[in-house]
Amino acid sequence: MFEGKIWWITGASSGIGAALAEALSAKGAKLILSGRNEAALAEVKARCNSDALVLPFEATDLAALPRIVEQAWAWGGRVDALVNNAGISQRSLAVDTAWEVYRRIIDVDLMAPIALTQAVLPRMVAAGGGHLVAISSVAGIVGAPLRAAYSAAKAGILAYHDSVRAETTHQGMKVLVVAPGSVQTNVSKNALDGAANVRGFSDTAIDNGIPADVAASRIVEALESGQRELILAEGMELQGALLRRANPDQLFDVMAGLMASGYAKKLGAE
Repeated sequence: MFEGKIWWITGASSGIGAALAEALSAKGAKLILSGRNEAALAEVKARCNSDALVLPFEATDLAALPRIVEQAWAWGGRVDALVNNAGISQRSLAVDTAWEVYRRIIDVDLMAPIALTQAVLPRMVAAGGGHLVAISSVAGIVGAPLRAAYSAAKAGILAYHDSVRAETTHQGMKVLVVAPGSVQTNVSKNALDGAANVRGFSDTAIDNGIPADVAASRIVEALESGQRELILAEGMELQGALLRRANPDQLFDVMAGLMASGYAKKLGAE
């Protein structure tokens, strides 16, 4: 599954992507590391103990995808696994959010990974199969406050990969959808506010979340055990994701109560 296999990770310059690169490298995987920050990708490569190709690109530059996919495939003659991890988040009330924010987040978090998967999937199927790993979010399951655009994109990522799994399992494809809750990354600091500005500061929940290396280890364990979905969360976030499927009306009441209690003010979103 890992030894000598080529794993392509987007959003590999930091956070879950960087931690997963190191975890996969420790298992003997070869890596293709993608993102926009070439210098940061090079630093991740230096921390890995296996062959790695730094392949920077802008996720929304769809015209460049054929060339990028050719470079990735040519490096080792194949791609055995693709991890759709790149993305940006949001911290703003829907009523105060500019259309530009929706367009940017949907483009980066949903359309770009779908486009990359569509470019790689036929080759993977023709080669006898492989792995797809999609980093969705608990927000894509519960519809989290202050994350309307992000929740919509991550729900789409979950649904798209579920469909691909249904269509391609018999062709040798294995699909794992990961729905993280709070993980110690820069996701909140780099989130967009309602005017499409970078927020610039983090949340307490994120700062106290699951360490990125622990999250990566749990993803690797899920892959090894053949899981098809991993809710990578703890406490209320885990319970919320489970409640969405068991008793959605109760969850809706909990979320409404959360907002009524001043949740937005606590996050500095109003």
